[in-house]
Amino acid sequence: MKVALTTLGCKLNYAETSTYERGFLAHGFEVVPWNQVADVYVLNTCAVTETAEKKSRNLMRRAHKLAPDALVIVTGCYAELKKEKLYEVEGVSRVFGAAEKKRLVPETLALLEEIPGQAGNDAPVMPGTDRASNVVMPDPDTVVMPDPDRASNIPGPDRASDETLPAFSTGERTRSFLKVQDGCNNFCAYCTVPFARGRSRNIPICELVKQAEQIAAQGVKEIVLTGVNTGDFGRTTGESFLDLLKALNEVEGIERYRISSIEPNLITEEIVDWIASGTKFQRHFHIPLQSGSDTLLKKVGRRYDTALFAARIDYIRHAMERPGEPKVFFGIDVIVGLPGETEELFLETYNFLKDRIKPAFLHVFPYSKRPGTRAAVMPDQVQDSIKTERVARLEALCEELHTAFVAQNHGLPERVLWESSVKDGLMAGYTGNYIRLEKPYDPALVNQLEDIVL
Repeated sequence: MKVALTTLGCKLNYAETSTYERGFLAHGFEVVPWNQVADVYVLNTCAVTETAEKKSRNLMRRAHKLAPDALVIVTGCYAELKKEKLYEVEGVSRVFGAAEKKRLVPETLALLEEIPGQAGNDAPVMPGTDRASNVVMPDPDTVVMPDPDRASNIPGPDRASDETLPAFSTGERTRSFLKVQDGCNNFCAYCTVPFARGRSRNIPICELVKQAEQIAAQGVKEIVLTGVNTGDFGRTTGESFLDLLKALNEVEGIERYRISSIEPNLITEEIVDWIASGTKFQRHFHIPLQSGSDTLLKKVGRRYDTALFAARIDYIRHAMERPGEPKVFFGIDVIVGLPGETEELFLETYNFLKDRIKPAFLHVFPYSKRPGTRAAVMPDQVQDSIKTERVARLEALCEELHTAFVAQNHGLPERVLWESSVKDGLMAGYTGNYIRLEKPYDPALVNQLEDIVL
């Protein structure tokens, strides 16, 4: 039997898809590319933007056209938000929502056994129905997100940690993404992710240590911690994020860790001080800002202001940037064109980043109106043409800031982990503070750490 898997969206999705792949491999499946004929197609979807949803639908149809008798299995955020609508897409056999991810592999195997040679389920399903429970699902297009301060009213899957799919990525020799947390309780006005992935919950530290040991046994040198709201780790087990970092730091064979994304209000001084004391955690932070305007931060329900954000950046730099040592890499998420973002408010963001924060990189996203969110019905929606123009200005600023960051590190000692990929005779690798370097390919250096001077 052959299975093809593909992923849209975040690193968390990639970690989960890798876990599904290992499950199919354990049952003797051959993994093939999405554009080849297979018996099963597994699509892990994203719903952050309308474009991501459209891509998902196109991939489903493409798989069905390529292999009409194959099972087309859909999971991910789009699958949770629009389950009943996805069942209307021709060829879709089974949709696994947020609470069903652990069952994806075994139930797919059961479908193959029960209906040999036929894609589909054993009975027709009425639109708006969850096949697993036969419970009518709400239409997210008509749901308005609740007050985020009233936790009891937060919709979406409320899962215990033992129902959370443990996941880590495989396939790269140098790096693995380890899922440590899922879900979010914040419900920012523009975001459907908490509705798609449920409340904040985590995998126990003891289990995550075992997974890190499995990753190390494969020869992987670097782990990136991933989650929806990574710094909120501990909601379901009573453990702390710092406890997790300390436990993972002791895993033999793993030489470097990165934290993929953490909210600024959850980066405590205690965490920063411990990382700075001499650990495997790198000078690399990915921190969502979303807007440099306090007016907009308050409007969309972010749990910090620009003063707190700047103070966190300052504290990290003070604790971790010593004379003669590499600078800290800050990657910052920014959303352009939130409802009510005037030119004046956009310039507050632009100038805050350019003159105050001066990060190494900007992840810039145009705001995408998502049905069912509070922001979708807010007045003063920004025209797409204006969003496009502002994205371009921030991307130009990003290039300027990254060039300056690399120059600041010139002549400083670092270590680079070389990767196996080759392009035009060159191999690439990243320093601890995430500067990408290239050199002529040398197979002896693949998956090796090398001391260099930037």
